[in-house]
Amino acid sequence: MAAPDPDSRTLTLRRTYPDPVGDVWAAFTDSTRLARWFGSYSGTGRPGGTVQLTVTGEVDAGGTVSDPVPVTIHECVAPHRLVVEIPDGPAGPSWLVEVSLAGTGDGTDLVFTQRLVPGLDPADVEAGWNWYLDRLGASLHDGAMPEWDAYAPGGSRPS
Repeated sequence: MAAPDPDSRTLTLRRTYPDPVGDVWAAFTDSTRLARWFGSYSGTGRPGGTVQLTVTGEVDAGGTVSDPVPVTIHECVAPHRLVVEIPDGPAGPSWLVEVSLAGTGDGTDLVFTQRLVPGLDPADVEAGWNWYLDRLGASLHDGAMPEWDAYAPGGSRPS
């Protein structure tokens, strides 16, 4: 789960999935696969480019579908590293999100990192990403999605 980080402005989460690295990579980079657990995007992603991301997963937590936002792709090294910048609202700061994948025998180790921006409660952000990463695991096996209430600090929706 969460790892202590000397830079308190960074959240790091780790997961191991019993799936080949290519399958986990596709769950992040193929819009149809991403839509199963997080949201979908339109456009052609490439380093230095942008896609329009629509987060839909929060509907399962009592939220709404977000308006599309332009996500900048800083790095995309298949199937091992993805770095994107997601704006937090039209005038808010951006979230820098990094996903690193490494094949381990028949499975995949994932390291998820997000730079925390001022004004967000780190506990809320951590709960939200833990929920989403568990949704990723469920989506890889067509399993039941986890209930947000098991993750929610104080009844909030995912951040």
